[in-house]
This record gives sequence, C-alpha cells and structure tokens, in this order.
Amino acid sequence: MIPSILEAIERNHTFLVTTHENPDGDAVGSSLGLAQFLRNAGKEVTVHFKDPAPELYQFLPRIDQVLHIVPDRPYDVCFVLDVGEFRRAGEAITSCTTIGSFINIDHHITRDLFGAINYIDTGAAATGILIYRIIKASGQTLDRDTALSLYTAILTDTGSFRYSNSNPEAFAVAGQLIAVGLDAWYVTERLYESQPAERLKLLAEALGTLVVSPRGDVASVTVTLDMYGRTGGTTELTDGFVNYPRSIKGVEVAIFFREMEPGLFKVGFRSKGKISVATLAALFGGGGHHNAAGCNVAGSIDEVRHQVLHRVYEALAV
Repeated sequence: MIPSILEAIERNHTFLVTTHENPDGDAVGSSLGLAQFLRNAGKEVTVHFKDPAPELYQFLPRIDQVLHIVPDRPYDVCFVLDVGEFRRAGEAITSCTTIGSFINIDHHITRDLFGAINYIDTGAAATGILIYRIIKASGQTLDRDTALSLYTAILTDTGSFRYSNSNPEAFAVAGQLIAVGLDAWYVTERLYESQPAERLKLLAEALGTLVVSPRGDVASVTVTLDMYGRTGGTTELTDGFVNYPRSIKGVEVAIFFREMEPGLFKVGFRSKGKISVATLAALFGGGGHHNAAGCNVAGSIDEVRHQVLHRVYEALAV
C-alpha cells in the first residue's frame, strides 16, 4: 500500500487531511505529522478536525492552523486517519463532493474500507506508526516538527508504552523520533504534568461513582452532565478516566460511562486481554481495538448500565 500512497502523493498537489470526531492524541499527532510531511514535499495541505483538539495538544506545531469547517474548494486527495468507521470523520467529509479520492489509513480492528487506497494494519501500535512508515519509505528526512507530532501520537496511543500494543516497533520508532532532537521530558510534561485543577475535581467525582462487580472482574466509573456543572470540567478532561477502574487488581474489563446529553451515554471499554471489547462495542454499533473500544448507548444511566453490563458478563462467561 505504501508505494501506492507515495505515487498518489507524487502525482497530486492539493491535499485535505482529517480524522475522527473528538480527536485523541493519535488522531491529532498523526494528522499534523502527515500534513508536515506533505508540506515538506511541496504540496498544498489543509488539516481539518470536525471537533477542536483538546487543550492538551495545543503545544503541537501548526495546530493553530487546523480548520473545523471544510473549505468549499476542490482537493485532489483526502487522507482520512484513524477513523475506524468512515462516519466518524463527520458528514462534512463523508458527503463532500469536491474531493477527488480518499486514502484511508488506520489500525482499528473494526474498520470501513472506504478509500481508493486502504492502508490498514491492526498490528500497528498507532496510526502515527503508519505515517512514520510512509515518510521513511519516501526517503524524506524527518524534521523536528514532524517527529514531535508522531511521537505524541505513539506515546498517547500506547499509554506511555504501558498498553499491550507497545510492541518492538513502537519502541524502535519512538527512539528514532527522539534521535531527531526531541526532548522526551518536554512532551511528557505537556501531556501529563500540566493538568488543570478542574480535571482533578472531575476525577474525584468520577471515582466516587466507582462500582466493582461481585467477582471483581468488572469495574466502572461514570461522569454525568451535573458533574461538569459542579466542577467546571469539560468532556476533554475525562480522557484517561477509564484507566482508573482498569488498574484495579483482578479487573478484566473496565467501563467508563460518560453522559453526552440527556438520555445518551458514550461508553468506553478497556480490557486486559481476556475478551475483545471491540466485539462488545460492535453490539451497540461502535468499534475499536481488542483492548480499547467505545460506543454510544441511549437511555438513563441505570438502563445503559444494565444493557452494557449484561453483555460484558455474557462475554466473560464464555
């Protein structure tokens, strides 16, 4: 697939780079890294995020140039990164009639093959890894801005190399990116040592909702709209909350229930490997990875919790 992608880059000039709604570190970092590579190749590039990137990633180069409305103009190629399902790129992208072709780059288990080129590798630790492979194959020298974006993508999607997707390639690529001249502590400080007080207030309320199953193999936390009001927190500050119940000894599946609007919850799953939470999420119209997935479920918190836990317990009983 990489030669086909490089050929498409060579023969085209205008590019749109986009990713999924509510972009995470991999989505943001891989998009900015690819965009910088394309600029270095002399291409005209626009980066689009349907939703604003979390404040956490505002230190990344050129993030202030990201657009949230797709410009009304033609593009030769649109790179869609890390989406899993095409719909997650947003209707402005999926229904756009001024895009010549799509190139789909992703590492999710559940995915749509919507591109003229589909570069999918579920064994890659992050979409940022796939962008790195493309750049290396091109022969272009990595600059610091590109390396910073890709390192952030890999660091966040591997949980600072704590998750099971932290394979030898992830460590090797991270080493190559640091060798470009990155200060690893600078990135760590920006990502993990610069939290707003509102996040800790919101986390305190979320941990107060902790529920552990009688067998100790399932644990969950919840954030409601009321909690945002009391703490001044925002949706983006809940990133990583699901890791707290997952860290409990004996827990196989952790769940994070986040109220998006009255009667609708975003459900995030994390697994320690015994079961595929991507399969669980797919039962509710979602998807993701073996150990990390999500979906939206309608209902009251009690109704949503009942539906989700029923499916989780069924999967653990197999």
